[in-house]
Amino acid sequence: MLSIQRGNAIPLHIQVENLLRELIRKPEYQKGALLPDEVRLACQLGVSRGTVRLGVTKLVHEGLIERKPGIGTRACNKHVESGIRAWRSFSREMAAKGIAVENYYSQYQMVDITPVVASALQLPKAGRLWQLKRVRGWKRKPVLQTISWFHPRLALKGTEQFSAPLYQVLEEHSGVSPHHAREEFSAVISDKLESDLLQTPKGTPLLLRRHTVFDSGNRPFEYAEVRYVSARFELTLDLKRGD
Repeated sequence: MLSIQRGNAIPLHIQVENLLRELIRKPEYQKGALLPDEVRLACQLGVSRGTVRLGVTKLVHEGLIERKPGIGTRACNKHVESGIRAWRSFSREMAAKGIAVENYYSQYQMVDITPVVASALQLPKAGRLWQLKRVRGWKRKPVLQTISWFHPRLALKGTEQFSAPLYQVLEEHSGVSPHHAREEFSAVISDKLESDLLQTPKGTPLLLRRHTVFDSGNRPFEYAEVRYVSARFELTLDLKRGD
């Protein structure tokens, strides 16, 4: 039986939040059962619906539960993990885990070079280059947004189709293939545009991964910024001791 402790120093909405965390660990909710609705929870706990909503909203922002209009609220699935060693093909990496990657949004256009891109690709600060934006995920749920900028020396024409793995397409059209990459990671929160694309509340925690990809001659040819919904995805690092 769910209950809260009145007179406790812990605010009521925090107590509700903690009760929900315990509730979603139960096997039936891990298997997809709907959680009690806000009105029912408020009646059981003897608090206002607004107090319950604060606790629910906190868990939604953390990606632990999800609300669907007309359906209800349920616990989210366990995070999917990725190994950094498989950076060459995200779709193939996920396919090896039995996950079919879906494309929800794609935009391929010529844009102005920004200072960040110029630094990463070792370009003058003035000029234009091709940019590819994509939103991908699985089971009708966006998981990551990728923005890639390509060095002009690839001589892309804007007619390239990126339904196949990215580096396969680039190699077929330019003859350039990836040799190694430089990675940087940081934590950010989503702005309104990113939230709309990733179907998350504004201010949702995201993992930002910046990488620059080099050919065998140590020349950069792609700079990318990837934003993962951290509640839906985990990135693992495989480290190996050097000689």
